[in-house]
Amino acid sequence: MILRIIVTLMIDSSVWQQFLIAFSLVLVLEGIIPFLYPGRWRRMVVQIASMDDRTMRIVGLVSMLCGVGLLIIVT
Repeated sequence: MILRIIVTLMIDSSVWQQFLIAFSLVLVLEGIIPFLYPGRWRRMVVQIASMDDRTMRIVGLVSMLCGVGLLIIVT
């Protein structure tokens, strides 16, 4: 009961609604490649798992900066 009230309050807020929409789109986009090309996806995951921490951090940083840049352009 309490959890349902909390979820309802969170969803009623436009900020939370926009966050959930964005998260839903991320899930859809993240699922396209493994759905269409499961073999390639599996090989890519193996390659990513073998990356050293420094390279992984650089890839993550570049990804975040691209996302922030795109947000600035769009808004």
